[in-house]
Amino acid sequence: MPINFFVEEVSFSLKEKRKRKEWLKKLAEEENHVINDLNYIFCSDEYLHKINMEYLAHDTYTDIITFDNSEEQGHIEGDIFVSIERVLDNANNHNTQKEQELNRVISHGLFHLLGYKDKTKKEAEVMRRKEEFAISLFENS
Repeated sequence: MPINFFVEEVSFSLKEKRKRKEWLKKLAEEENHVINDLNYIFCSDEYLHKINMEYLAHDTYTDIITFDNSEEQGHIEGDIFVSIERVLDNANNHNTQKEQELNRVISHGLFHLLGYKDKTKKEAEVMRRKEEFAISLFENS
């Protein structure tokens, strides 16, 4: 169950790595999935913007981009890029704690790999409920 955390072009240190790994594993298990290889890359706005342009042809800033590398049903493999600058801005803009916003974004990426989408209003509502469950699970573990 390798879950890895990397940092690119930003000063950031993830706290409680072991707890987060167990939390992510549990979230995947709740959906009858196993994590085979999952990489979180915490980065700057500019770093993620370049990825967004190069791979998705989107000239926008975003808080997260998820690449699904899974080859087998029920087995998670992927790379999740998270802009720390966007996470901090989101926390300020939504008046939430930085750790909660970070957990929302971290779980959001995993939920995409688990098959959840957020393009329609209904999909976004389901995603928000999943994120709230994930945040609560982390805070109560």
